[in-house]
Amino acid sequence: MTVDVVTLGCRLNIHESQIIRDNAERAGLSDLTVVNTCAVTNEAVAKARQTIRRISRERGGKIIVTGCAAQTEPQTFAAMPEVSLVLGNDDKMRATPWTAARKTIETSGDKIAVTDIMTVGAPAATPVESQDGRTRAFVQIQNGCDHRCTYCIIPFGRGNSRSIPAAEAVMQVQRLVDNGFREIVLTGVDLTSYGENLVGTPKLGTLVKQILHDVPELARLRLSSIDAAECDDDLRDAFASEARLMPHLHLSLQAGDDMILKRMKRRHSRAQAIAFCADMRRLRPDIFFGADIIAGFPTETEDMFTRSLDLVDECGLTQLHVFPFSPRPGTPAARMPQLAHAIIKERAKRLRDKGHAALHRHLDSEVGSTRTVLAERGNIGRTEQFTPVRLRLDATPGSLLDAHVAGHDGSHLIAA
Repeated sequence: MTVDVVTLGCRLNIHESQIIRDNAERAGLSDLTVVNTCAVTNEAVAKARQTIRRISRERGGKIIVTGCAAQTEPQTFAAMPEVSLVLGNDDKMRATPWTAARKTIETSGDKIAVTDIMTVGAPAATPVESQDGRTRAFVQIQNGCDHRCTYCIIPFGRGNSRSIPAAEAVMQVQRLVDNGFREIVLTGVDLTSYGENLVGTPKLGTLVKQILHDVPELARLRLSSIDAAECDDDLRDAFASEARLMPHLHLSLQAGDDMILKRMKRRHSRAQAIAFCADMRRLRPDIFFGADIIAGFPTETEDMFTRSLDLVDECGLTQLHVFPFSPRPGTPAARMPQLAHAIIKERAKRLRDKGHAALHRHLDSEVGSTRTVLAERGNIGRTEQFTPVRLRLDATPGSLLDAHVAGHDGSHLIAA
């Protein structure tokens, strides 16, 4: 083994893990596992610790911990005997810290190499030629977040919002397309804040249109999670007019009750979320929506929770990422009156059940249709709406094929 990277958490980490591997190998590191962590919940941090212990037992070798949890809780991981070094979230993206990391490990120096993320300026350049084991490629166009939702620790792991210039984003997309990728996913921490630190403050929609214009060979462009409150007019127009922009959006909704949204410091109301979905469906009738929703936020009553349940139908959501509320130390929500764990767990289950029912209805509606599927490994693929498909024929990973939907198994469509 030379360098192995274990990725936990979001799509942004997936992209960054390739940069991490390249930097570590160029620095001459070997017999090394890098754990790229997530800090979105207490459970995510606990999973990171469990993963580190398991890797030490099963593989041995040196372990470097990086990512959001390493940035927000460096002492936690430095205290683990299995860990050789804790590397900060910005440091992991630059070559020099990896050269220093090799020397630190060899000399058993200070185990913590974490800089102040709030002082970071422009994102480190992160071009990649390929992404190991992936049939779609991720391009990081933005990092950090200027908002301070009361439950969220991520700005303290990622820093303030900053974006890469449009020309650099186009160049990265072109390079990946030239290397055979048919689908590109634009990703970031707060994707719809793209461009706020750039000259002229271009919007996400402007960038999307430029990529589709400047890289005509790109077959499919997809967005990761967005904030509906910041969706700009050009982005709406791109969804309405550009067939290569995939008809799927994952929304950061979090709750369906206005008082809870206010206590979360979200920037949209319930009515605005519903109106956004209706407007996008009018512009792009084949669009489908997923969403993040938190169950059991502090002070949430049963009536407030019911409004989150109802939001699934009123927005026409087809896939839910349900997060049982997890108080993160240092956030305002951790100091609010907390609900009993049993209530949080029960509400999360009801939300997941609601999500499963919505997904089942969506799968039912797809039977008999023909979809263009991006083939993945293991005879699995994804439709334009990101619905998973089990393919009954051998397909080359990364290829696009038309598949007739003959049925489904409750989680995947079944292609004829």
